[in-house]
Amino acid sequence: MGKAGEGSREFGIADEMFVKAWHATKPELERRARRLADGHRDRADDLLANTAIKALLFMRRSPDAMNDPDGFLFVVLRHVFLDSVRRNGRDGEVFDRGVDIAAEGVAQDLELSALQRMELDEQLSRVIAAVTALNRDQKRLFAYRFIDDLPYPAIAERLSINQPLARKRVQLLRERLRVAVERD
Repeated sequence: MGKAGEGSREFGIADEMFVKAWHATKPELERRARRLADGHRDRADDLLANTAIKALLFMRRSPDAMNDPDGFLFVVLRHVFLDSVRRNGRDGEVFDRGVDIAAEGVAQDLELSALQRMELDEQLSRVIAAVTALNRDQKRLFAYRFIDDLPYPAIAERLSINQPLARKRVQLLRERLRVAVERD
């Protein structure tokens, strides 16, 4: 089997691991994101979308480093939240002081080298920036396809468009995120 086949097999394993962990933890992730976003649904959805991208990319890059994919999603959610607070400088507006993030009991040792962490952080920052820069309709499309994992017919129905247009919009969204990740 060539290199391309090996890469897609690794992505398949990582993708399955991500999907399984995402579905197992989604209700609690949603509750925690809503608390962190001080009850604001849009902010919570942004946190979840960014968490999904960041976690999936990491799992694809280092699937062997995953001992607890479910717990890892909570670690990523926490990091995404803290990044958004730092980036937006809205500590008082976004930060929920009633949540003790440090006491949430999730594994933090991911066994990455400092260089790997730096490279991953840079790559993920580009993806997060790309998702954050999406307009409201694009974020909704992102959530339908990548968070809710809706099929194209359901997406088309919710957006009141035909299926080929829904597919094209998702394709363009994927391309935009791919370009953001590959940017130097």
